[in-house]
Amino acid sequence: QVQLVEPGGGLVQLGDSLRLPCKTSGHTFSTFSIGWFRQVPGKERQFVSAINANGDNTVSSDSVKGRFTVGKDKSTVYLEMNSLKPEDTAVYHCAAASRWSTFIIKHQTYEYWGQGTQVAVSS
Repeated sequence: QVQLVEPGGGLVQLGDSLRLPCKTSGHTFSTFSIGWFRQVPGKERQFVSAINANGDNTVSSDSVKGRFTVGKDKSTVYLEMNSLKPEDTAVYHCAAASRWSTFIIKHQTYEYWGQGTQVAVSS
């Protein structure tokens, strides 16, 4: 069974940095690609960043490119968020996909999801 847990999140200020961990088992960590999505009420889930199982391929949306970095450390995939803006406020979810493809930016690609964690950026 694949389980994903996202501790962390919270309230930060404009320009602050925050690291979101996505904790999972060793098997999931080495087998699945992990993606980060975010969602605000009334809007569709938005792709943020993803990393493949080997950790040697990543992709990020244009809205976070240059500010957010996705990486792997031991059994944790993290989303390093810098220069945070109020428009980054959302519930952030990590998710696991068994295949890496051009569709990795689509939420339908992912089979397993974490419960999400709230990030709020004040101005």
